[in-house]
Amino acid sequence: MLIKEKLLRTDLFHDLAPDQLEALARLAIPRSFKQGSMVFEQEQYAEFLYILLSGEVSIRFKPHDGEDILVTRVTAGGVCGWSAVLGRAIYTSAAECTQSCETLCFRGRELQNLCESYPETGVVILERLAAVIAERLTYTNEKILQMLSQNMIGNPG
Repeated sequence: MLIKEKLLRTDLFHDLAPDQLEALARLAIPRSFKQGSMVFEQEQYAEFLYILLSGEVSIRFKPHDGEDILVTRVTAGGVCGWSAVLGRAIYTSAAECTQSCETLCFRGRELQNLCESYPETGVVILERLAAVIAERLTYTNEKILQMLSQNMIGNPG
């Protein structure tokens, strides 16, 4: 299957125009990961955005003074590593393969340049990334509130 066809099967790029898909396909780097391997570590330099073609990735956040929090599970068509596109220096969470995975990865800076060259595409991509980020933050906030509630009830005073 061609990279353009793979891009069409993703949430982020599913309905882009052929010329936009062609530009994205030129930047895409296919990469495989085995079950149990890390796609990236928390606080690692944020270089790539990953589009999951198959498999599952667990996104985890480790506060400095607490236990790991499962933020979400990313499945085929989903995205992780968006810190690289937003110009952040490091990943704020870790991504571990809970199943073997096939991905397409994009260097954040190259994707930013593409969005500048194709502003209409950039707006669509950034809006979709914003929706993913908002969903994950909502879920993370709920998990943190649950943990705090359990700790306060389980450890009064």
